[in-house]
Amino acid sequence: MENNRNSMIAIGLTVLIVLAWQFFFMGPRMEAQRQAQEQAALQQQTQEQTVTPDGATPAVSGQTGGSDAVFSQAGAQQASAPRVKIETPSLEGSINLAGARIDDIKLKDYHVSVDPTSPIVTLFSPADTENGYFAELGFVQGDNSGTVPGPQTVWTLEKGSELTPSTPVVISYTNDSGIKFTRTFSIDDKYMITVDDKVTNNSDKQAAVTPYGRITRFNLPDEPSAWVLHEGFLGVFGADAGVTLETYKSVDKENQSFDGATGGWFGVTDKYWGTAVIPQANVNYDARFSHFTDGRPRYQADYSDNAALTIAPGQSADLKTMVFAGAKETNTLTAYENQYNIRLFDRMIDWGWLWFITKPLFQLMDFIYHQVGNFGVAILITTVIIKLIFFPLASKQYASMANMKRMQPKMTELKEQYGDDRMGLQKAMMELYKKEKINPVAGCWPMLIQIPIFFALYKVLYVTIEMRHAPFFGWIQDLSAPDPTSLFNLFGLLPWSVPSILMIGAWPIIMGITMWIQMRMNPTPPDKTQAMIFNWMPVVFTYMLAQFPAGLVIYYAWNNTLSILQQSIIMKRHGVKIELFDNLKGVFRKKKPASE
Repeated sequence: MENNRNSMIAIGLTVLIVLAWQFFFMGPRMEAQRQAQEQAALQQQTQEQTVTPDGATPAVSGQTGGSDAVFSQAGAQQASAPRVKIETPSLEGSINLAGARIDDIKLKDYHVSVDPTSPIVTLFSPADTENGYFAELGFVQGDNSGTVPGPQTVWTLEKGSELTPSTPVVISYTNDSGIKFTRTFSIDDKYMITVDDKVTNNSDKQAAVTPYGRITRFNLPDEPSAWVLHEGFLGVFGADAGVTLETYKSVDKENQSFDGATGGWFGVTDKYWGTAVIPQANVNYDARFSHFTDGRPRYQADYSDNAALTIAPGQSADLKTMVFAGAKETNTLTAYENQYNIRLFDRMIDWGWLWFITKPLFQLMDFIYHQVGNFGVAILITTVIIKLIFFPLASKQYASMANMKRMQPKMTELKEQYGDDRMGLQKAMMELYKKEKINPVAGCWPMLIQIPIFFALYKVLYVTIEMRHAPFFGWIQDLSAPDPTSLFNLFGLLPWSVPSILMIGAWPIIMGITMWIQMRMNPTPPDKTQAMIFNWMPVVFTYMLAQFPAGLVIYYAWNNTLSILQQSIIMKRHGVKIELFDNLKGVFRKKKPASE
């Protein structure tokens, strides 16, 4: 009785935790995401590059160890300066000739919502817009260098009128000391901008300048963050370094510095979008992740070279820096990593600590997707492949369950024979297992081994942009979002907007039914507490998974269906009775009165 009471308490607490999780976290989070999408769409429709000059925009820091005032900007000048248009198959936007700032980038292949008529996603915006976010490369003044180009410098367009994959753009600035800065922008058909700087010393003295680069954003992402995903700063500082991750909250508390790095990259990552500066591979630099609260708060990832570029009279110096601004597409990031030797660049996607499972799993699904043209179908086929890979383990699991079930009458006899003698019963059980060659825990290991696959698939569905707005069939138009239907308005038949906590869609219900059927394949436990768990577990899982991505729920339902077929075949092969139909009869058969 005491054990049953404790089990009841444990079950009750588990259900309460699940309900509280849904009510206080998942429900409000879904509502916040929905409102963020609506707000972003409204803002882009009404704003669309409306820039409000603001001469009081605060100083923007840029150089590690240097004076922040060096990088101060004049807002009105930024807003009124001429621009160079960017047009590629993947991007549209412009470069501001004030500061040579890349501060206007839109992603042509991605929309704010599932609706294809919604605005395309804006990544970079000018500093004096509400969601200011930009990349900037410049120089810090050194010996005999005169005025160097920085945030306030208005460059001169020398060549080209539009930056495209086939037409680079050349801009220049010559200062009062006779030093000419020439910058060439080139871009590929995706998201990588290459910046080639040439500094020519036309003076009669040796000059020195120090390059810097930064990514600055004024607002945090619209969508609320989640524990399963890193959003914030990240970088690889050095040829042998791993990926460094810093959240916005950690940088709020303390700025992070990384001195003496050579090679690598750094930037800012959102759920689906990323930005990065890739310094020249042989340059030794200091970097930092910072949060500034003077005036308008802002977050910044920046670097400056450790040693100044020294240019003798009549000589020039060259420097190549790359800026990534775009969608975190797996194949695109991997291609950049290989093409430019940017170490761990694919880790801009948060594959998690199970990356050795997560990324191959995605690559398998992506390959299948390119064959069948539907990510939902790719998930179904991937599930079959996973089932085939784990078939030997699953066979052992179900064979062990079948053998345990076959031994049930003998176990019952032993329990009656030994009564309260637990030690004797345990010894007799072990002898029975040994005689029948049964391992009672063999059925658990295959299940434990498959748990990482489940979490890896969840990670893939949640973090990969390829799953964003990927349709299945029917009402599922976004596999990365929860099922949009609800039982409580009869799946849309009733004109009632259901609260997020009651969003229990058709696919979660299908999943729950398959789970219930799978559990009914075995006899109902004689213990009442266990039987209650047996009955309520599908209900709890249905409610819990209703807020998970639809793709994961579809996987779970399909996996359950395959497991039911597999278990039926194995149990039949071992001559063990399948209890499904008897259990179904027991559920629906009217219980006779005790007097009968």
